[in-house]
Amino acid sequence: MAFITKKHLSRRTLLRGAGAAIALPLLDSMIPARTALAQTAAAPKTRLGCIYIPHGATMDKWTPATAGTDFEFSEILAPLEPFRDQVCVVSDLAHAQVAPWPGEDTGGAENHVRAAAVFLSGAHPVKGGEAHLGPTIDQAAALHVGQDTPLPSIELSLEPLGLNCDRDFTCAYRNTLSWKSATLPLPMENNPQVVFERLFGDGGTDAQRRERRQQAKSLLDSVGSQVDSLKRDLPAADSRRLEQYLDEVREIERRVDLVDSKLSTGLELPEAPVGVPNDFEEHLNLMFDLQVLAYRTEITRISTLMLARENSNARYAGSGVREGFHNASHHSNDRKNMDQFALINTYHVKTLTWFLDKLRSTPDGDGTLLDNSMILYGSSLSDGNEHNFDPLPVILAGGASGRLQGGRHLRHQAHTPMSNLLVSMLDKLGVHQDSFGDSTGLLDI
Repeated sequence: MAFITKKHLSRRTLLRGAGAAIALPLLDSMIPARTALAQTAAAPKTRLGCIYIPHGATMDKWTPATAGTDFEFSEILAPLEPFRDQVCVVSDLAHAQVAPWPGEDTGGAENHVRAAAVFLSGAHPVKGGEAHLGPTIDQAAALHVGQDTPLPSIELSLEPLGLNCDRDFTCAYRNTLSWKSATLPLPMENNPQVVFERLFGDGGTDAQRRERRQQAKSLLDSVGSQVDSLKRDLPAADSRRLEQYLDEVREIERRVDLVDSKLSTGLELPEAPVGVPNDFEEHLNLMFDLQVLAYRTEITRISTLMLARENSNARYAGSGVREGFHNASHHSNDRKNMDQFALINTYHVKTLTWFLDKLRSTPDGDGTLLDNSMILYGSSLSDGNEHNFDPLPVILAGGASGRLQGGRHLRHQAHTPMSNLLVSMLDKLGVHQDSFGDSTGLLDI
C-alpha cells in the first residue's frame, strides 16, 4: 500500500502584508501528487556609452589625413570639431569575426547579419537557429562596475524589433548589441516612455513615481512571519528554491532603495515621455536625453544604443539624401554615390553632437558628465558596398574620469583587432582582463 503524503500548495498562493502581495515562484509543492515534473563615494564614476551605426562609411571621407594631435577632422567628422579636446579617432581596426567561418557562406551579404553582434563582443555569431556569441563589453562592465546602481545597464534602439530574419541565423544577431553571455542576448527598447518608466518607475509625474516606489519597498518585512511559517512546511528542495526567489525579491527591493537614494537629493525629473516620436531626430535626441538623465542620477552608468539595424533602409530627411540608408551604402564605387552616402554619415555624426553637448553641459563632481564618460561610436562594417570589415570607422569621446586623453587621431598596424580596443576600454573602466573576444593585446589609448 502506498501512502501519498506530498503536500499540495496552490499555484496562486500569495504572501500578503501591508496592503501588498508577493506571488511565489513555481515550487514542487504546487504540483499535485503523481504529476510528472516534466508536465570611494566622492570619486568620479566613469559612464560607458556604446553607439552602433550600420553599413559602414565612405572611409576616404571619414579618416583624417594625418595622425597625432595636429590632425584636421575629415569631412564626415567635421561636426566634432567643437569637441576636439575630448574626441579620439581610432583608425586601422578590423572585426574579422564578421567574416564567415569556412563552410558558412561565400557571399558578403551575410556579413550584415553578423556585424552588430560582433561590435561589442569580438566573437563570431555562430550560424544556426540557436544564438551563440559571447558576452559584450557593456555586460562585462555591468558585472564589475554596475552592481551598485539600480540598473546595471540599459539597452536602447531607434528601430523596433525586426522579425524579418535570415533563415539560417537567429534574429538576435540583428536586434541587439548587448549579450550577457554566449546564449543570452538582451532586448533593446525603442520606446522612450518604456525606457523612462524602467529607469524611474511608472507614473506620469514625479510625485506619482515616488509614491509607487514607496509602495514597492519593504514588501518582505510585511510578510516575514508568513515566509518563516511556509518554509517550515516545505520540503528541502522547495525551501531552497523559495529562498533563492526571495533573494531575488530582496535584490529588487535593494534596487528600489537605490533609486530612492539617487533621487532623494531634490532633483526634479521631467514628466514621462509618451510613445515613440515619428521624427528621427526628435526620437534620437530623446533617447540621448534619457541616457544623460540616467547617468546624472546614476540609475545606471552603462548604456548601449543601436542607431539602426543592419539592412535598415531608413531615410534621413535631415541629411538631404532621399535614398534609403542601406541602398545608399551600395554605391557601386561610383564617386557621386559615395559622396551621397558620406552625407548620411556626416548627418549621423552631427546628431551625435547633441549627446556630447548634453554631457558636456551637465556638471558631475569637479567636472562634467563628458569628462567622466567614455562614449564609443562606430560600425563593424567598413565599406558597405563590399560588406567588408577592415578598416572600421570608430571614434571614442569623453575623458573616462581622467583616463582618456582626447584631441588625437590614433593610427595602428593594419588589421589590428577591434577587440584590442574593447579590452582596453574595459581596462579604462577598472575591469582588467587578459583578453576579450579575439583580442591579441591592449591598445595604447
